[in-house]
Amino acid sequence: MQTREREAEEKRTKVTLVSLRSRLFEDLSSPVGGNLNGDITIIEFFDYRCGVCKRIHPIVEKLIKTDQKIRRIYKEWPILGADSVTAARAALASHRQDGYVAFHNAMMEAHTRLNSSSIMAIARRVGLDTKKLTSDMDSPEINDTLKRNSALAEALKLTGTPSFVIEDTLLRGGHDLATMKSLVSNARAKKN
Repeated sequence: MQTREREAEEKRTKVTLVSLRSRLFEDLSSPVGGNLNGDITIIEFFDYRCGVCKRIHPIVEKLIKTDQKIRRIYKEWPILGADSVTAARAALASHRQDGYVAFHNAMMEAHTRLNSSSIMAIARRVGLDTKKLTSDMDSPEINDTLKRNSALAEALKLTGTPSFVIEDTLLRGGHDLATMKSLVSNARAKKN
């Protein structure tokens, strides 16, 4: 009975992923990294204050660096309080200065508590204009992006961060490099 329930849930998830495909893969407000023309897309829902997100960050980075055919979409999903929202807003604002990936990596690798002052210190360190960043953080477009990401997470029934969409597969939580490589390999095999 549990197997049937799990299979039914997987089937519902696949149907949901198909129905949300354009909102997941084609939202121009979501920063993109890796190979922009990659054959496999990995979407990551994350929170900068999430300990598991920070632990899995080097694994995802290694995956992207070792497989040059992966396109990565970043979905800011700040669920751990006001500082998470500030960090997400700052990251999305950094995208307007073409500094998103460097800022994202620096915040994921930060060993300090993320708050307004530490976020701005990281922004300065990676070369962002903090005055512009601060003014851009409150833009309606950033509000809309965060709302859309939250709606997607709700539609996918995500319960926490990190969560990944690897083409037509939903992966919840942190996983090892071998698991991530295997899912990418399986997604690539399905496409060919």
